[in-house]
Amino acid sequence: MFRGSIVALITPFKNGSIDRKSLKNLIDFHVKNGTDAIVVAGTTGESATLTFPEHEELINLAVEYANKRIPIIAGTGANATHEAIALTKSAEKAGADGSLQIVPYYNKPTQEGIYQHFKAICEETNIPLILYNIPSRTGTDMLPETFARLYSDFPNVIGIKEATGDVSRVSETINLTNPDVIILSGDDSLTLPMMSVGAKGVISVANNLVPKDIAEMCRLANEGKFEEARKIHDRYWKLFKILFIETNPIPVKTAAYHMGLIDDIEMRLPLYYMKSENEEKLKQVLKEYGLIQ
Repeated sequence: MFRGSIVALITPFKNGSIDRKSLKNLIDFHVKNGTDAIVVAGTTGESATLTFPEHEELINLAVEYANKRIPIIAGTGANATHEAIALTKSAEKAGADGSLQIVPYYNKPTQEGIYQHFKAICEETNIPLILYNIPSRTGTDMLPETFARLYSDFPNVIGIKEATGDVSRVSETINLTNPDVIILSGDDSLTLPMMSVGAKGVISVANNLVPKDIAEMCRLANEGKFEEARKIHDRYWKLFKILFIETNPIPVKTAAYHMGLIDDIEMRLPLYYMKSENEEKLKQVLKEYGLIQ
């Protein structure tokens, strides 16, 4: 369940609340199109703006709607360790299949602080953990040595979502652990390069829009059919890039709305609607791929 094409699911809102109908439709959409697993309440799901009750509600609803048809990985990280533990316990109780744990943000902990943070979560929960390293958002880079230490010491640390933009991190991490370690790309444009040196898949933004093709690219790469996988990578390069023309998840949520996947673009402040000129660029790309008329 922790390899291949995993979607970083958007969180649909309507009138200030979670849009349950659209959420169920999104989960059905990914089941139908071969997505390998779903991350809810991650960065793309606007986790930072969810209230604690909403966070728990979203995870509970996702588990309910998935109904064992597709694994649910709950984003339950936080910059306060006690909050991360509470959210992770809640997700475990709800029946989530795994947890995505972001490196604590804003606090800028040391490497030892990062280790102790995840150690505390591991000691309080049993759910499989994928750690999430994205220094551009957290302000702190979890070094491969720190991850390797956690991976060695705690059996529920099973992998890492690596979003440094540095493909060499894959080889470095494998050399410090083993070839079976689960390394997932955190950047659609780097998925194939990372898989070519040992990553197992991606937690994908683009998968929100073209799940069948991203799943096929990852399947081919995991089978060693890189030339065929590269054709899909090349085909969707322009989409990968346009989805970051503004801060994620603003473009992908806007695209999902125009494709009729959700009923409303509604986002939580401080995220805001796209600039009109950028939205037109996005729509033009979507038209080129035949995703909208």
